Amino acid sequence: MELGNIPQPTYGPGPEAPGSNMPGLVAMAHGFLQLVQPNPLPVGGTLRTEESSGAPALRCLSFFSSQLLHYELGFLVCAAIGVLFIIFVPLVGCCFCCCRC
Repeated sequence: MELGNIPQPTYGPGPEAPGSNMPGLVAMAHGFLQLVQPNPLPVGGTLRTEESSGAPALRCLSFFSSQLLHYELGFLVCAAIGVLFIIFVPLVGCCFCCCRC
């Protein structure tokens, strides 16, 4: 099977701001993402300890999980707020519908 003439892709210098008719919406979305996730992804971090007692793999795993939790904290807060809205909005609506005070 011959694929024919496939050109090589050309890559730009890096991410650029999208040309849009709604720069306010783009700025708001980037601001929200910066608020939710201000920390870079923890990659290649190692825990160096002087003492040799205990399990070094367990300490390294707990150190990495704490870094990952700190990285994902904004997403976890947003998910918790979303779950609260999913639970409380129908409950409050039902109270307003049934009580009609």
